[in-house]
Amino acid sequence: MAVVFAGLLNRIMLTELAFPGLLVGGALAFEQLVAPSRVLFGQLSDARPLQGRYRVPYVITGSLFYCIIAVFSVPLIFFVGDAIATDNTRAFWGGSAALCGLFALFGLAVAMASTPYLALVIDRTTEKERPRAVGIIWCMLTVGIIVGAICISITLSRLDGVTDPALLQPVLQRFMVQLALVVIALTVLSCWGMEPRGGSRSGNQQPEEVMTLSRTWTLLTSSRQTLVFFGFLVLFALGLFLQDPILESYGAEVFGLPISQSTILNALWGGGTLVGLLLAGFLITPKLGKMASSRLGCQLITLSLVLLLLAGCTAQVMVLQVVMVLFGFAAGIATNSTLSLMLDLTLPEAAGTFVGAWALAQALSRAMGKLLGGGLLDLGHLLIPAGWPGQWLPPAFPAYGFVLLIEILLMAAATWSLGAVRVHQFRSDTENSLAKVLAMELD
Repeated sequence: MAVVFAGLLNRIMLTELAFPGLLVGGALAFEQLVAPSRVLFGQLSDARPLQGRYRVPYVITGSLFYCIIAVFSVPLIFFVGDAIATDNTRAFWGGSAALCGLFALFGLAVAMASTPYLALVIDRTTEKERPRAVGIIWCMLTVGIIVGAICISITLSRLDGVTDPALLQPVLQRFMVQLALVVIALTVLSCWGMEPRGGSRSGNQQPEEVMTLSRTWTLLTSSRQTLVFFGFLVLFALGLFLQDPILESYGAEVFGLPISQSTILNALWGGGTLVGLLLAGFLITPKLGKMASSRLGCQLITLSLVLLLLAGCTAQVMVLQVVMVLFGFAAGIATNSTLSLMLDLTLPEAAGTFVGAWALAQALSRAMGKLLGGGLLDLGHLLIPAGWPGQWLPPAFPAYGFVLLIEILLMAAATWSLGAVRVHQFRSDTENSLAKVLAMELD
């Protein structure tokens, strides 16, 4: 699903159906704009078990919902594409509003599945185990992205060069139905036995009595470090995902890649990420520490974004492929160390709520990244004259280079802001606040 929504559908909308970049980024952003629900779903998974379990039922139910929504996204996308092609203004605005709403529902379902999932990681691991656990978990996620990208490339290879919506839509619709069935089956299988009925979450408290929404909000706001780390996560995710809605079109318009080959970029990125996650989880983070590893990862991402910008000047596919592997490697190191740091900045007694807050920061910034990525691309086309600065650059490159330059600056800012994060200060503040909350309960 990550490959489809972050790679395939935005490529189809931008390149094959000629959607405005701002609409594509805006529609994808609505998936993340519902991110405040992550705090709610986290708190619910702390306080309201379903069928005797705190985490797994939310994961399965959310996955079922986002698979159903994904199936309905294809006909709606092509409806809007037809409105653009026929210059039907009323259908375009109505379809665009419906598309944004559908992506918002998709984001709610993802929030329902992913926040309790991360809280389950905290339930089942110690602080010492978490860097390795995070490495393994995100390695499996990356393997899924690689396998997904390869499967999509093979399945849709016959669509290379096809731009007729009448031919594209039935193939994509059939593929989405098959994918949804596979994802649902894998979710149920992977969650089997992960949480015993009647088991307790981390902290071993009675969440219905202690961790109400108002009291967990008191914990969230008890330390200035919460805001500091929240700001870092926003900048980090912006610096990592600003190119997300335009990457496949970057490959198509600057490097001349067809649909099946632009999808492979996700596999190359995933392969690099897999190596980075493994090295960070089992070697770099344990040796350097979470803070130093996070800083190193941010610096490597900044460097790889510079290389991604320079690769466009060459328009050489091989250069782009090598840079995508390096970009993935840097992202793997930064993701492992940052997530390990995130789990440390979490109280076990309110694991779901704190994970929801950190997920909120990432989701909001990914929403801004998708919206800004598409919007900045449109702005680049407007500001930079066609054919500038001459024949030595691909005609489409300057607008994409403009987006990448902004992304480089954002990642540099994230690296700088990381220096203000203090884990010990966070723990001291929140533990004191927790003691007050528990004292209020005893009174």
